[in-house]
Amino acid sequence: MNKEQLETNMAALKLLQSETNDKVRDYQQQIAELEKQIEDINKPELTPMQMDDVYEAIEKAVDAFDFSDTDNFEIDYSLDYDAKVMCESHEFINSSDLVQMIADKVCNLFKEAECPEELDTTEPDNHPVEKLQN
Repeated sequence: MNKEQLETNMAALKLLQSETNDKVRDYQQQIAELEKQIEDINKPELTPMQMDDVYEAIEKAVDAFDFSDTDNFEIDYSLDYDAKVMCESHEFINSSDLVQMIADKVCNLFKEAECPEELDTTEPDNHPVEKLQN
């Protein structure tokens, strides 16, 4: 074999390797998607109302947490120009973001169940009390 043939063979092999790597990445992506689908299928189901209850419970817990309690924080103290120890007041103002982050993580543990249509209470046939009285 001469130099040109060797270079041609090498270029062809590099092209094959590149195509194979692309296929491998595609297969890996498909496998990851299927694993996610399998994981989602195995999740317990919650109705939208139950998901709302979870969100509200998390919101109440975060609201009840005392963020002003300095024992809940590690505080770095500094010295002022007058040799005073300084610790400016601090306040946790992103509790809604914290609630949303926690709720998202918790809700990712579940899949949303299909909820039956709400009963139309304007229809006389859908009033449970009236059905019992008849």
